[in-house]
Amino acid sequence: MSKLYLADPSGYDVKMNEIARHFSHKVEVYPPGSCPITMQISMLRTAANQTCGKCVPCRDGLPLVARLMQKVLDGRATEKTLDNIRMMATMIRSSADCAIGWNAADEVLKGLDLFADEYKSHIENKKCLESIGQKVPCISLCPAHVNIPGYIALVGEEDYAGAINLIRKDNPFPTACAMVCEHPCEERCRRKMLESPINIRALKKYAVDMMPVDKVATPKPNPSTGKSIGVIGGGPAGLTAAYFLALMGHKIEVYETHDKLGGMLRYGIPNYRFPKDRLDEDIRAILNSGDIHVTYNTTIGKDIPVKDIYEKHDAIFVGIGAQTGKTLRIEGADAGNVVSAVDILDQIGNGNLPDYTGKSVVVIGGGNVAMDCARSAVRCNAEEVSIIYRRRQKDMTALESEIESAVMEGIALVTLQAPIEIIKDENGNCKSLITQPQMISAYRGSRPAPKDAAKEKQEFKADVIMIAVGQDIVSAPFEEFGIPAKWNILQAGLDTEVKEIPGVFTVGDCATGPSTVIRAIAAGKVAAHNIDEYLGYHHTLNCGVEAPEARENNRVPTGRVNIGERPAYERKHDFEHVECPMTHEEAMQESGRCLRCDVFGCGKLQDAIDR
Repeated sequence: MSKLYLADPSGYDVKMNEIARHFSHKVEVYPPGSCPITMQISMLRTAANQTCGKCVPCRDGLPLVARLMQKVLDGRATEKTLDNIRMMATMIRSSADCAIGWNAADEVLKGLDLFADEYKSHIENKKCLESIGQKVPCISLCPAHVNIPGYIALVGEEDYAGAINLIRKDNPFPTACAMVCEHPCEERCRRKMLESPINIRALKKYAVDMMPVDKVATPKPNPSTGKSIGVIGGGPAGLTAAYFLALMGHKIEVYETHDKLGGMLRYGIPNYRFPKDRLDEDIRAILNSGDIHVTYNTTIGKDIPVKDIYEKHDAIFVGIGAQTGKTLRIEGADAGNVVSAVDILDQIGNGNLPDYTGKSVVVIGGGNVAMDCARSAVRCNAEEVSIIYRRRQKDMTALESEIESAVMEGIALVTLQAPIEIIKDENGNCKSLITQPQMISAYRGSRPAPKDAAKEKQEFKADVIMIAVGQDIVSAPFEEFGIPAKWNILQAGLDTEVKEIPGVFTVGDCATGPSTVIRAIAAGKVAAHNIDEYLGYHHTLNCGVEAPEARENNRVPTGRVNIGERPAYERKHDFEHVECPMTHEEAMQESGRCLRCDVFGCGKLQDAIDR
């Protein structure tokens, strides 16, 4: 009998795993704006290199398809070539022995449909579509297209006012985004090739901590145009539009339902995540940027007809957000103490804290709003707080950091449970929640769908039930005015203009459904530009600051500096801000990790093209 041996820690598989890990980082940061055919060929050749060589479809078919696709990329293909690619990929998908072959072929077939315009352009025009071209990843993935490498460099130079002004060139809410942005800009940061993405949000927060934005003067507005724009809604989308339009020289009238501005930034995000005095810094700077007047405590469509606003102004902007919470269509949903997440967060945002002492609170949902409700309930002295979610924890749409913080504060995550009934007590108040256990099943879109599992129903004690399963839009007054809507979502083109009514523009949650703060800000910026164009102008704005010269890249692998939070045992008893500030040493190290892709890469080339 031959000897057995332990796995060799220096064996080739170990070394290959390290290479594969680095390769996976390259895939994660695949540059936005790249030619999709180039990407498909790269992925196909990777799959071909993985084949064991035992089955012909995989061994011979994948390289053949790759060669045909290369002909398309090189401008040497015809429609017949596409037919051959589709035929070969279909054959491989149906006949390959293992997942390497049939999965690679399936991705080719999906690409033929997803990128049909790009394939057509290569065949007919021998080149990519005009929209194709590598971009600076963080700038491209920021919905507002903020010059992120530029302001990171300014932070590194300790020019915090300059960093704020560079941010405000595209985003008038530096403080808000420093605290609550979901930072999509970090997703394909090229620093991932070395270790981890730059902590972009933390560096922005360091800048606004060092220099409050209301202490930094906004750019001088253009001369008055004499044009008037009515902005309906004082949330992030509306105030962004108001800011840019005021700088362009237009007169702005903001109509706000509440007695304070901010929308969901004020009434939907608890103070422990975003202190309202910090929100006021952004708002004061916006209101000081030009001719902006605010009418508070006024609901358009109720206090003033939409038609009157339209006739009063040269153009109107509708950014009413998603103001109401959705409910559950289950028995007992009308019980007392069953509340909408939107309503309870609005109440807390107004400073009216409920007393949950000794009570069991159940939150239904898996997004950031659900986390906000649960963590707020803990701070309102609830005895126990549970989050009920019908999918897995990994399927939750909430940020991982928010989920982690909730768990650390003692909140129970109960997954794969679908609410089916609310039990009432003798007074008509909720007593418990009945759920049907779920099991994960086939994918629908990007996530696997749950289905009923063959398990006994569960009962959860609930003195208070918060429903955080989505938000709705009060669209009726605007539909009556003539703005089309679908499922209560106001309909406008990608240019934000309502085609049916000249001079009406709508963006934000009311036009897309509930989304993120930075997407609302980006939409407000687009709308402002297009309103200006509609009024016959072509204003450009100068923030008065430029990015400093780039230093040589720091290529030494260096750990990412993360922002910590106050200890859970301390923070869960109050609504004070939870995040700890970044130190000067940490900020300088983190800013020094930026690879300046705006200079060392496609960004500099794009500058030359633009000139």
